[in-house]
Amino acid sequence: MKTILNIIWLVLSGLWLFLAYLLAGVLLCVTIIGIPFGIAAFRIGVYALWPFGYTTVERRDAGAASCVGNVLWLVLAGWWLAIGHIVTGIALCVTIIGIPLGIANFKLIPVSLLPLGREIVRTDQPFTATV
Repeated sequence: MKTILNIIWLVLSGLWLFLAYLLAGVLLCVTIIGIPFGIAAFRIGVYALWPFGYTTVERRDAGAASCVGNVLWLVLAGWWLAIGHIVTGIALCVTIIGIPLGIANFKLIPVSLLPLGREIVRTDQPFTATV
């Protein structure tokens, strides 16, 4: 079932969201200071391309630097990417078949707003990253 949902997701919204994250990552990597943010954008972009079967968990070793980085991310790219998820989620929720995809889009909003200090793991192993 995950594969079918991922294929439908890829066609309807995953590719466009991936391209948005790719653009944000390239723009953020222009400066040396923005490289960690660009890497985070690429990581989330791959997650947005194929989200079913994966989840995010908080990293316990993330410190004050990730908090400051999240504030910068929120100002530089987070709002725009979250708006993309909101618009796409609402558009997908118009049809009955698209409702699970729209809900998945809404679940991606927190990680698009505050990505640093989070890790993307498989859903069958959500606690292995924290142990």
